[in-house]
Amino acid sequence: MIVLGSGVIGLTAAIRLQEAGFAPRLLTRDRPEATTSAVAAAVWYPYRAYPAHRVLPWSRRTLEVCYDLAADPTSGVSLIPFVDLFDRPTPPPAWRTAVRAFRRARPDERPAGYVDGFVAEVPLIETPVHLPYLVARFEAGGGTIEVVPGGVTDLAALAASAGLVVHCTGLGARRLVPDPSLYPIRGQVVRVTNPGLTHALADDTGPLAISYVIPRRGDVILGGTAQDGVWDRTPDPETTREILRKARLLEPRLADAAVLEARVGLRPGRPTVRLEAERLPGGGTVIHNYGHGGAGFTLAWGCA
Repeated sequence: MIVLGSGVIGLTAAIRLQEAGFAPRLLTRDRPEATTSAVAAAVWYPYRAYPAHRVLPWSRRTLEVCYDLAADPTSGVSLIPFVDLFDRPTPPPAWRTAVRAFRRARPDERPAGYVDGFVAEVPLIETPVHLPYLVARFEAGGGTIEVVPGGVTDLAALAASAGLVVHCTGLGARRLVPDPSLYPIRGQVVRVTNPGLTHALADDTGPLAISYVIPRRGDVILGGTAQDGVWDRTPDPETTREILRKARLLEPRLADAAVLEARVGLRPGRPTVRLEAERLPGGGTVIHNYGHGGAGFTLAWGCA
């Protein structure tokens, strides 16, 4: 049995297989710290993933796991107040029943220009800590991560030899399957020093969209972009300036925060998440688990 891919989707799938009594091998083109998962902010938030009727149950399951992980200081998961902002009266989101302490934002919690918003206590997943934590859990269960230079190029042959492949290559599935419905959603973020922020803020539809402020222990992740079909992984200086401008309007205390770096990740966009088994004509079965859009950390444990 093989798990293909070492982002958060692949690592959680491999861990769940171990917990079920299996001994999967994990093959990957890139180490976890070089995957798109490593660029994520990341907070629990069902973003750019479809269909809603499947995404919400997966999100709920991940939320339950993350609440438990937050009790372990080595996991890199903690709980943070998250303020979702709107420039017009907005009905509560479907995920409101899943999270803790959900309520409508008070006027003093909304920056100027926002007339509505919601506050919830959600998991914050600090990827520099959490990805190594997942790797350590997998290795403690007897697993090893095997890097394949250039990546696997023949999924059918791999499935025929292994019997079962859990396929978690994200955007790599576009060529490997191949799946032309996959497309990159380019996300650029800026990492700055933390001036003492403790609340996350996000505007996905209003005047500063797309903009978010995600404080972590030693820094703050500012975003962002969601550019469909753009493959360029090089940070754009003008985009960095625009991210900073919007973030400082959302949170004025960021005015003097020092810029540490800008990074780009390519989210695996797809009309729907693909989570299904496929029996290949040449023998072997592939369980596809990809196309999570901008919600990989939100869906990972539910899909696993």
